[in-house]
Amino acid sequence: MRLPSFDPAPLVGALNPAQREAVMAPPQHRLVLAGAGSGKTRVLTHRVAWLIAAENVSPLSILAVTFTNKAAAEMRARIEQLVDVPIRAMWVGTFHGIAHRMLRMHYREADLPQNFQILDADDQLRLVKRVLKNLDLADDQWPPKTVAGWINAQKEEARRPQHFSDEGDFTQRQFVRIYSAYEESCRRQGVVDFAELLLRAFELTRDHAEIQAHYRRRFRHILVDEFQDTNTLQYRWLRTLAGADGILFAVGDDDQSIYSWRGARVEHMMRLTTDFPGCEIVRLEQNYRSTGMILSAANGLIARNSARLGKQLWTDSGDGEPVQLYAAYNEYDEAEFVVNRIREHVAAGHRYDDTAVLYRMGAQSRVLEEALIREHIPYRIHGGLRFFERQEIKDALAYLRLLHHRDDDTSFERVVNVPARGIGSTTVEKLREYARRHGQSLWAAAREGGDAVLGRAAARVREFLALIESMAAETKELSLSKTTERVIERSGLRDHYNKEKGEQAEARLENLDELISATRSFELSIEPPAEGQPALDPLTQFLTHAALEAGEQQAGPGEDCVQLMTLHAAKGLEFPVVFMVGMEHGLFPHVRATDEGKLDEERRLCYVGITRARQCLYMSYAERRRLHGVEQLCVPSQFLREIPHHVMVELRPRAHVVRQAFAPGAHGPYRREWGTPAPSHTPLPESLRQSQGPQGLALGQRVRHARFGEGTILQFDGDGERMRVEVRFQAAGTKWLMLSVANLQPA
Repeated sequence: MRLPSFDPAPLVGALNPAQREAVMAPPQHRLVLAGAGSGKTRVLTHRVAWLIAAENVSPLSILAVTFTNKAAAEMRARIEQLVDVPIRAMWVGTFHGIAHRMLRMHYREADLPQNFQILDADDQLRLVKRVLKNLDLADDQWPPKTVAGWINAQKEEARRPQHFSDEGDFTQRQFVRIYSAYEESCRRQGVVDFAELLLRAFELTRDHAEIQAHYRRRFRHILVDEFQDTNTLQYRWLRTLAGADGILFAVGDDDQSIYSWRGARVEHMMRLTTDFPGCEIVRLEQNYRSTGMILSAANGLIARNSARLGKQLWTDSGDGEPVQLYAAYNEYDEAEFVVNRIREHVAAGHRYDDTAVLYRMGAQSRVLEEALIREHIPYRIHGGLRFFERQEIKDALAYLRLLHHRDDDTSFERVVNVPARGIGSTTVEKLREYARRHGQSLWAAAREGGDAVLGRAAARVREFLALIESMAAETKELSLSKTTERVIERSGLRDHYNKEKGEQAEARLENLDELISATRSFELSIEPPAEGQPALDPLTQFLTHAALEAGEQQAGPGEDCVQLMTLHAAKGLEFPVVFMVGMEHGLFPHVRATDEGKLDEERRLCYVGITRARQCLYMSYAERRRLHGVEQLCVPSQFLREIPHHVMVELRPRAHVVRQAFAPGAHGPYRREWGTPAPSHTPLPESLRQSQGPQGLALGQRVRHARFGEGTILQFDGDGERMRVEVRFQAAGTKWLMLSVANLQPA
């Protein structure tokens, strides 16, 4: 492919010294350690253009890989603009896109039909369900999502069914049996799932010497974006393609590796200098996004991680405002603070979409949503659903509605087979037909239809009806929150979602717990009806409230609105104003991550959150928060203590806490009444500045006890010899111990 000659100098004229060093580096292995907001995409695209323009490298010998279709399209457009030639024949795309292209060209060697089809996630799930049915395995014991996730995880580690040895583990034997049957079904139908695309492409280049030699000769330059997010299979495939002569140019940030639960391995960045001899590191540390104060907060925090390659972000755009910390009375006060500050920023000339509110758990959005709806502030859940629209919440509400009103056909259809109880679509259709003929509800049809209508499913339908009736009887005298809690347990919803395993299952369980908290807060604030108005029972009032909340439409894409999202969803985005809420131990860092020894990744997640902010960063924690349906005293996150105290100030509003109705139209049992003048800035409290407590121990620290094993320090109480320490132990639960005799040792 012949290219017109042109002057490459303008390609690097606008780059800073570190960017220029990376772009103009001699052809040898390079790791570009690109800090947040340091222009990594610019460096990658300019590197490709430099290779073509200055090094006379053919575009056909370049392989550029990234993680999303959007990023790949942007990369192609930028490269084409820089070199001013069409690059359609270049191999620029996602890992899956590159694998698909390769398999289409070598389908015979890959043992695939020429017209093989790709299964999306939904298609894969349907196929897994059919495989389970053929193997006579029940959905409730082998949840299809869990099975599909396990199969994908094995493929991402390059493991086939034959790679497992029989170690007497019944569960593993069954998983391997399902995996084998699933593979056979895919082979018979000529289909591949997303994980299979990568695994089949890796095996193709690993096992076929001629194909391997061809691609090693062709792709002399391999460039990879977001390298910290590579999983085991992707890394092995890159090594296979590079061989001994290929030149790897990897761009990434070990401090932003936050997807270990998806299989990403940050240690791949640490291994580059070993696996690719002569690999040199170029650090991009000049930040073009955030102010100096925000960057100092990020640098101070992430420096606490020991296993990192190390860099120090800086900017020449000035210090800006310090990070502002707010200690809320509870989650409603926290939401009120966020809403008031958003209003102030909008009044000062900002748009709503200049603001993002970030949280660790999706369940935290509920209280924030209520506050925004109440104040008529448009918002959008980025990459997710509003609280009352989430699947598990709609399932729980459907059960509650059936307790309240048996003839609710929509609720009946939603949960008659959730969790799975062997009542399929054919049975439901028979019930619909019977109900239409007799002018009845589905509930009445199920009760009266009998064996003649329901056939073999009759007994299972009767069991469902009996379950609803027994739950109604059990909860007749219970409070709204206790009723909700009992229904979630007795219906089997908690066990159902717990069996899914993984991050999504955990989020669903947290949402169910948040629903219990919502009902508890709601019933605490119910007021007597106005004169002349009927007195409605709490369940009716709450179901009405939930329906009205679910009926509120969130803003659509492109509309001016506040962005709500989890910290994981925020990666790659930036906003002038950012709120990080829920900065409490057990919430962030999350208790699961702390117990599993994944504090470094939680700290990286916090670093990602901080570096989303361009001008203003607010962080907040609540002194009390209702979690899992129980109000708890909260300990400020250790991450707050790890941020240098000179870049953070506490906001101390002249306010007092007052009751607030929590009926439809007014949400939250407490709020702060804000006085004037505006909140003043005060230095960070000494309790948050100190990184160490008594005996050199600190909040959030992992410790070991001779009897109870390993645990995490939650709080201290008292002083001197009477000081106590609360520790959550992995095996023994939460314990209060006398510090003077506990003999706690750092874990």
